[in-house]
Amino acid sequence: MSSAVLMSPPNATARLVVDTDVASFVFKWHPNFAPHYVRIIRGFELVLSFMTLAEMRQGALNANWGQRKCDLLEEYLGDFSVLHSDGHLCSTWAAIRNESVRKGRPISAADAWIAATALVLPAPLVTNNPKDYRHLDDLQLISAAAT
Repeated sequence: MSSAVLMSPPNATARLVVDTDVASFVFKWHPNFAPHYVRIIRGFELVLSFMTLAEMRQGALNANWGQRKCDLLEEYLGDFSVLHSDGHLCSTWAAIRNESVRKGRPISAADAWIAATALVLPAPLVTNNPKDYRHLDDLQLISAAAT
């Protein structure tokens, strides 16, 4: 059974995993996406995968941001809990990659780490790219994007 895509978090969820796209939209205040995602995530414990932390920092380096903007990014990232890799997360990542290949829907290594984070916690994943994840069994998705 494929993942359902919700427009808002279920009531009983205390935390949400935030995908890189959503974290970036909010940080850069994308006018079309940020307001929707802030409404979705407000009031929850927000968790990032270590992969999202790395991707956000890589984006800053690729854009050649100055120290001031990098400091703002680090302050922003400091508001999130971060799940770092361990044996359980690695096994979940491997299972996600295997499931994706078996279903003919290869998933990037980065997206698999982010999905594994949500499954290990367990918590819904807030993403603007539900198509990248909806083939994964047991992964709950929340998105403001048209599905």
